[in-house]
Amino acid sequence: MTQHPAPQSTAVPGPSGRTVRLTVAQAIVRYIAAQYSLADGVRERFVPAALGIFGHGNVAGLGQALAEHADALPFVQGRNEQALGHLATGFARAAKRRRTLAVTASIGPGSTNLVTAAALATVNRIPLLLLPGDTYATRRQGPVLQQLDLPGTPDVTVNDAFRPVSRFFDRITRPEQLLTALPQAFRVLANPEETGAVVLALPQDVQSHAFDFPVELFAERDWTIRRRVPDAAEIARLAERIRGAERPLVIAGGGVVYADAQDVLTELGRGTGLPIAETFAGKGAVTEDGPWSVFGIGLEGAPTTNRLAERADLVVHVGTRLTDFATASQSLFADPGVRFASINIVEHDAVKQGAEAVLGDARLALAALAAELGDYRIPAAWAADVAGARDAWLPVRDAATDPDAPFPLADHPELPVTGATLTQGQLIGLLQEHARPGDTIVAAAGGPPGDLQKVWDATGGRAAHLEFGFSCMGYELPAAMGVRLADPDPAHRVTALIGDGTFVMMPTEIVTAAQEGIPCTIVVSENHGYQVIRRLQMWRTGEHFANEFRYREAGGSLAGSDVAGLSGDYLRIDLAQIAAGLGAEVRTPATAAEVRAALAETRDAAGPVVIVVPTIPHADLPASEVWWDVSPAEAWERVDTSAKLAEYGAGRAQQRWHG
Repeated sequence: MTQHPAPQSTAVPGPSGRTVRLTVAQAIVRYIAAQYSLADGVRERFVPAALGIFGHGNVAGLGQALAEHADALPFVQGRNEQALGHLATGFARAAKRRRTLAVTASIGPGSTNLVTAAALATVNRIPLLLLPGDTYATRRQGPVLQQLDLPGTPDVTVNDAFRPVSRFFDRITRPEQLLTALPQAFRVLANPEETGAVVLALPQDVQSHAFDFPVELFAERDWTIRRRVPDAAEIARLAERIRGAERPLVIAGGGVVYADAQDVLTELGRGTGLPIAETFAGKGAVTEDGPWSVFGIGLEGAPTTNRLAERADLVVHVGTRLTDFATASQSLFADPGVRFASINIVEHDAVKQGAEAVLGDARLALAALAAELGDYRIPAAWAADVAGARDAWLPVRDAATDPDAPFPLADHPELPVTGATLTQGQLIGLLQEHARPGDTIVAAAGGPPGDLQKVWDATGGRAAHLEFGFSCMGYELPAAMGVRLADPDPAHRVTALIGDGTFVMMPTEIVTAAQEGIPCTIVVSENHGYQVIRRLQMWRTGEHFANEFRYREAGGSLAGSDVAGLSGDYLRIDLAQIAAGLGAEVRTPATAAEVRAALAETRDAAGPVVIVVPTIPHADLPASEVWWDVSPAEAWERVDTSAKLAEYGAGRAQQRWHG
């Protein structure tokens, strides 16, 4: 008699021995719905909702499971997968990394649309759970729709593109892999030292495969988001460094905000006089104005802050990655004897600039530092310099953002005539006077985040949500929706400030905001193109090309030898009509009084509002007066770049390696 091996088990029992038969997709949805975050004694659903767009790669698996469990894990229908990833990231950041949302997409382009969102979340250290569909694991179908089908590596799919931009990636090819993959995924989401995009790639067929899972897998589970306790000896050494410095400066990053350490940092400034500058992500780390607050730093910072940074002999960076915008491409800290110290939960970031590091939660570490410093005050001469820098910048800032002082167009014949009467800085001034405690302003790529970093007052409970780690166009609008979902208080208004370039790129989630009744305001600065890149182009090349929104010159074409440039009239784009067609309430103010009225009239609107404001192209805020490493062309045929190269070389000469 022929002997046959026993069939492979289709069950993995837990302690009770009881199992429940579910598809892979059903198991994932049930597991997600049972996970909670626990931070500072507050217990919340870790992933309270899922977002997505269905296609053949996820509709029969995750689609069926989400429909069955819509009461436990509500589903939001979106229009663009990348935007949905940004919405979830905006939600997670507003929730101080204690909650996030899940996003699913079909295979192929639906999945790869999420790659940019994954990169943004990982770069910014924000938890994001992605569930992209994947091509068949069984392969018996042969090449399937949207399969990459590489002859030399048949196991590679487009989802492998997630690997370099994610903190955790796993492809689920067997149901039982969920027993280890799901807990590991949530461990990374809940760990602020490791967090970022978490990707579970789900082959289309495997999503529908059934398995007998242990019932214990679906029990409610708490994930503690821990605060790393700093070492007392490291705090003592940091305090000693500060006491020994003549010109200390603190740079506050996003880690201060995520740790809810703003009040502790502000008290440290108040008690010691230590001047505190902010990065983009750290905007709002100082909660009240005072002699210790010296505003933004770096390429889009206040020029007076940068002058202080050039003279600082000790720089303490807290909760920041210190990118080139903050350091002016390593040319900012000019004192020959400058030394660095840091507070960070991530050692990789803590040791940047050769810093003597304190590894610890920002709130705990700053409180311990304040206690260790006791009655310390910064040297009187440095305090006077800091006060002088503030006194020099504040009237300049206020003048540049004053909406009631007519911009002198007659003094600037070089500016294009568009009929606009307000500058983008003046528009920001109007948004500033409208902002109330609890409100949030959102910006990402282009000119708005830089201008907000330079002039926005984020004290008094007016939050600033500036994404500049990845500087991603298209983030702002969906992120504002995510911020709104994280803070449902109707008294708090969420406003995104974007350029017309960003609006044209990705306005589609207005439909989702209208569908779900998500109240937020999108203010569009209509200045006819990618003006911040045009400014950079002029700075580094001396001519502009293909950055403004202009028609091709009359008589030109894209074919043949008579190719004309994009230097005709400005494009006639009706942004208001686009927004209205997508379901938004729309206003088109042009003057300061009209903008004030539009903001007031729509503050309590129950859905999305789009306010389109024409702004004067090329009318920029005062410069930050620092260098940025963007090299001009070293050879030319039309515009001589030799002067630009000389200027660039002078900046290169100021770059330093600090360790």
